[in-house]
Amino acid sequence: MTSATVRNVPLLDDDTIPFGEEDEMQDPNSATKKYSHPYVTFFHLFFRGAAIVIYMFCGWFSDSFISSFVFVVLFLSADFWTVKNITGRLLVGLRWWNYVDDEGVSHWVYESKKGRVNNNEARIFWLGLILCPVFWSLFFIVALFGMKFKWLLLVMIALALNGANLYGYVKCNFGANKDLNSAATDFVKTQIFRNAMDIMTKPTAQPTTARPTGVI
Repeated sequence: MTSATVRNVPLLDDDTIPFGEEDEMQDPNSATKKYSHPYVTFFHLFFRGAAIVIYMFCGWFSDSFISSFVFVVLFLSADFWTVKNITGRLLVGLRWWNYVDDEGVSHWVYESKKGRVNNNEARIFWLGLILCPVFWSLFFIVALFGMKFKWLLLVMIALALNGANLYGYVKCNFGANKDLNSAATDFVKTQIFRNAMDIMTKPTAQPTTARPTGVI
């Protein structure tokens, strides 16, 4: 079962395994293992970690900015595709994607699979997803105050790719965990605001002057 913000979305042609059915393809004993997807967990950290390491130490091996730029962007692109299409759905059961309908309108879809998740893998997934943009933010500050504008462009690309995955998965997670309590709280707030507006905008009734009986 999956939950999505958009209904009646088209099927993706490149989905070899339907989203939410990965557990049926796994080893039945994988739930008792420390890591159900060790290779996926490794590559979740490898590409983004390699991009950071190359950015930090590329000056030790080459003085060419172009070659360093190309290698960092390649690893960032591989990381973006891997996290968006593989590690998110396998490690935490989340997926976000976009499609354009027949009328040319773009739709964003955020899905969450209801099922068991390996806690160790989920912890590594979120740590890698959050910590790497923090590193790139520090690099942005260093490049900005160091007047290294060509490196600043590379850092902005890294922030855009890492930030897109972070935003998408955070929206998947919080959208899936919105429970009845939050819905009830929103309803109460709406009712209080509506009643307050009614009191403020409702015209006050004018007092009626009653004539005493028996007086002409």
